[in-house]
Amino acid sequence: MAKTKTRLCEQLHNRKITPPERIILNSQPEQIKSCGTDIFKVYSALLKRLNSTFETGFLNHHENVDVKRTHLFNGRYENIYLTSKHIVELDTLLREACSYAGQLLNIENMQAGCWFNHMPPAAITTLHSHDDDDELLSAVYYVVVPENSGDLIIHTNDGDLRITPEAGMFVFFEPDVAHEVTENLSSESRLSIGINFGLKRVNDLLSTDERR
Repeated sequence: MAKTKTRLCEQLHNRKITPPERIILNSQPEQIKSCGTDIFKVYSALLKRLNSTFETGFLNHHENVDVKRTHLFNGRYENIYLTSKHIVELDTLLREACSYAGQLLNIENMQAGCWFNHMPPAAITTLHSHDDDDELLSAVYYVVVPENSGDLIIHTNDGDLRITPEAGMFVFFEPDVAHEVTENLSSESRLSIGINFGLKRVNDLLSTDERR
């Protein structure tokens, strides 16, 4: 992990990132924390138009019997694993997210997994990190963010970084960075999508080549 973090830090520092032409975005990734803990945000014009689809799909399917739920805290599952079988447009989200992750890490053939975090009024998301396996990068994408519905708190060696999210925004960070979400003080639910990135497995690459 230390070597990965050092390499990531070196690659991200003062790096200008241009999205692939196939992805239409209205801004470039912006570094919001200096080298040591690298955190980037970017707004997606394409995905913001799909947010109502993500929200509707979540509400329609999150209680399905085939949907995995984990991380039960304070009476709420913080991770709800819908897939493109439930919401086809999630493939668009993951393609765009992998494009950024690959450029930030200077790595091709990235893959990603995701889950929904649905925070009703008065809910929090407990302190955690994403370095349980072989993740190379993590992110969160914001679908529905009412005013005062919870800020992202990222804990770094230099102190805490507080980010007020907006719908259509990605935040990218290293997997072992501890983070949490403050209480939803609004009267509406907040919805976001957590993402972890890794390298595509050899079998996946072979299957892709065979389809060409």
